[in-house]
Amino acid sequence: MTILRSDKEISAIRDSGQVIKNIFAFIGKEIIPGVSTAYLDGIIEKFIRDNDAIPAFKGYKGFPATICASVNNVVVHGIPSEKIILKDGDIISVDVGVKKNDLFTDATRTFGVGTLTESVQRLVDITRLSLDEGIKKAVQGNRVSDISIAIQEVASRNKLQEVRMFVGHGVGKQLHEAPEIPNWGEKGEGPVLKEGQVLAIEPMINMGTRKVKVLSDGWTAVTADNELSAHFEDTVIVGREKAEIVT
Repeated sequence: MTILRSDKEISAIRDSGQVIKNIFAFIGKEIIPGVSTAYLDGIIEKFIRDNDAIPAFKGYKGFPATICASVNNVVVHGIPSEKIILKDGDIISVDVGVKKNDLFTDATRTFGVGTLTESVQRLVDITRLSLDEGIKKAVQGNRVSDISIAIQEVASRNKLQEVRMFVGHGVGKQLHEAPEIPNWGEKGEGPVLKEGQVLAIEPMINMGTRKVKVLSDGWTAVTADNELSAHFEDTVIVGREKAEIVT
């Protein structure tokens, strides 16, 4: 099913996305050695509510926090905790969902803590590049698989592994809508994209194996070999010639 948004809905999605843009504009300076992931969760929740919006993740299927805070070998869905203290050389993926004016947006950034090694910085940079290349394909007339292949090719040529257990998705009236957007694919697969669709494209790229396991809390997903993982995501509006990034 192809879900197209009205002009009014697109305007509301831009407003929702702006809240996330503003979060990413300030949160980087808070991500320093000695800070807990619970601290980051608290200040982001306050910011969202202060901007007349709702944390989309909090309570979603029982998730207990505003952000997913995924450190080092955690691929996605890391639960913030006072016990998880960031240290120099760590990476942390901050995944944020916002509901404003009844419309959802969703985005992720991976931040370095202090000074990163060259190989870790490379992982972060390549994951970011894979998102950028995927977004370029989010135009009318392409298929979902064009996004997927662009992401996979960046990972492959850099000898990294795209995660296949989790995928991107449509977003709008619900946090997760059709279509699913895998980070790998074959030419010609998936529905044809149309102007006005809203997508959350989100490559997760691992330094080692792509295999992932979920811990006993039912949320935290880690790499099977404990190697590092990075994650970038943006909510975009499919355009006629170019996608609009709203987060």
